[in-house]
Amino acid sequence: MGLSMPKLLIASITPYFLEKGNAWFEENFQKLADARKTQPFFEENTLFLEQSQTYSLSEVLRKLDELGYEKVFSVSEPGEFTIRGGLVELFPINTNNAVRLEFLGNKVEHIEQLPLEVKDETKAKEILQKRLKSQKLFSDIKNVKEGDYLVHLDHGVARFAGFYDFSLARPSYPQLGRAKDTESRNYYVLEYAAGDKLYVPSGLERKLSRYIGFSDPRVSRLSSPFWIKTKRRIKEEVEKLAKQLLELYAQREVATRTPYAPSSDISKEAAATFPFEETPDQKEALQDIEKDLETQNPMDRLVCGDVGFGKTEIALRTMVRSLEQGYQSALLAPTTILAYQHFQNFKARLQSLPLNVALLSRIQTAKEQKDILKGLREGNIDMVIGTHRLLSKDVQFKNLGLLVIDDEQRFGVKQKEKLRELRTSLDVLSLSATPIPRTLYMSLSSLKNISIIQTPPPGRTAVETTIGKWNQKTVKQAILEELKRNGQAYYLHNRIGTIEGVKKLLQKIVPEATFGVAHGRMDERQLIRTMDDFKNKKFDVLLATTIIENGLDLPNVNTLLVADATNLGLAQAYQIRGRIGRSHKKAYAYFLYPSRISGNAKLRLKALQGAQEPGSGYRIALRDLEIRGAGNILGKEQSGNVNAIGLNLYCQILSEAVEKLKQ
Repeated sequence: MGLSMPKLLIASITPYFLEKGNAWFEENFQKLADARKTQPFFEENTLFLEQSQTYSLSEVLRKLDELGYEKVFSVSEPGEFTIRGGLVELFPINTNNAVRLEFLGNKVEHIEQLPLEVKDETKAKEILQKRLKSQKLFSDIKNVKEGDYLVHLDHGVARFAGFYDFSLARPSYPQLGRAKDTESRNYYVLEYAAGDKLYVPSGLERKLSRYIGFSDPRVSRLSSPFWIKTKRRIKEEVEKLAKQLLELYAQREVATRTPYAPSSDISKEAAATFPFEETPDQKEALQDIEKDLETQNPMDRLVCGDVGFGKTEIALRTMVRSLEQGYQSALLAPTTILAYQHFQNFKARLQSLPLNVALLSRIQTAKEQKDILKGLREGNIDMVIGTHRLLSKDVQFKNLGLLVIDDEQRFGVKQKEKLRELRTSLDVLSLSATPIPRTLYMSLSSLKNISIIQTPPPGRTAVETTIGKWNQKTVKQAILEELKRNGQAYYLHNRIGTIEGVKKLLQKIVPEATFGVAHGRMDERQLIRTMDDFKNKKFDVLLATTIIENGLDLPNVNTLLVADATNLGLAQAYQIRGRIGRSHKKAYAYFLYPSRISGNAKLRLKALQGAQEPGSGYRIALRDLEIRGAGNILGKEQSGNVNAIGLNLYCQILSEAVEKLKQ
């Protein structure tokens, strides 16, 4: 048995009390008990319990909730509580030990001190202060709508059923500092399984967060132990992830290199070849990178941005900066077609500079590859662009300083392991075409250097999007209208087996147009030739699978027709639409569907039609894009955890775990 305690004061988790030491509470115990009777602040922010006195157990639990205590499976830290039958264990923020309350009905039979104690009071209070801040940051539920899913920190995922105004008489609980009164308050109504409802008073929003997940969440009974067990398991797994992140961070901090010297004329000449004006976000990302390069620790920065918002330009300029310092640089692309396009772009932009740019992928002959490998070893090649072929054992550099990774999430496990090894010694710049969720950015910002690009390039106009049934008239008219202004079009048909038959059909519907075909099973050299021919306007319409989704930048292509848009996810459809509208010309997208269409598919297409402004994918397609962005950064192994508790609460737990481990 622990030490028996006749009286117990429990302080709320507020900045005022977190600044006080536990000795202060002991010294002022009676003053605080008296202050509760006359001062509203102390009445609302403390709970006073006495052995052998009568209290409503449900009211005590409700008060702990209002004081900011978190319900957990088993108590381990200040600010937590758990309940099993008539036993309540909690760790007050103002005591050195956890305590156990034993209720018999509504009577506190026994209060005892438990052996679990605070090892470092100052550290414990700092962790709680950071938790308070993170709860405020991650519990943004403005504009919540009926039918949305919300997550309650202590009770789990529920459907939001609207607001309810209560006005009812409450009984007197003098021991809890509550006189008989009439309560009039606005409540959030949360619906759980089997008709269970929870009423959360306004003012306790810090315990709520918006649910964002891969699919509709599991909603359990209100008093079920399922949620507490789920949260406990995920906390343990997230702590492991945080530890891995910190270890990588520590390795990077140990590795050093000579800080970069100021940029020279070569960087200025490369920047001068950019035909557009930089956006504010691009400028900020370049400044962030410059600061990274000026330190002695290797850079590891992630640049996230919407499709067509200028991430490649940032990569090019960073690679030139690396070359100025006497390093070689490499850009790793997920597909041959994207590597080839980057190579063509970089070669054209840098042709006037004394730099040797090479492409390494499977489209080169064995002799060409051999020559490139020799050039990399001997330092004759300054910049290489390639696929995962760059990670092969026979690829050796004389002095590699910078690695740029385009869409890292599209590489396999083995390639990612190799990249992880390289990260500790090289400057690494990663590009992601998927916007990163704000919550994930906040939880990782102390470990990962992240730049976000959300501003569209100047002059970029919205893509006019039409949703409708597939018919020959729409297809013919859309293609002919594009041909009238000497433009080109994409026609997306995502079935390789029937793509040649569709080509014959399109030739009958629009005999005035010429067509080419591109898909992933084509020989890579043939695929490159087809793309070159399309770029050089040798035919009008590229009939392709979703191979066009990533990275293609052809300003003359400003009409897109998608044959069966119902098979695309919202984020994928948004990405594909980003392949057009990359010039000052007005762009048109047609998402067509067969005669039958499901309700969910209709909602996705409606959301896509609503997301026409450049960059609006981040706002309108929030769920798909945020989850995809989270999956890209956290990895597939964390997807189930995100889905179980929602992205916002997951990020809050991750943020707290990182801060705790950094102490």
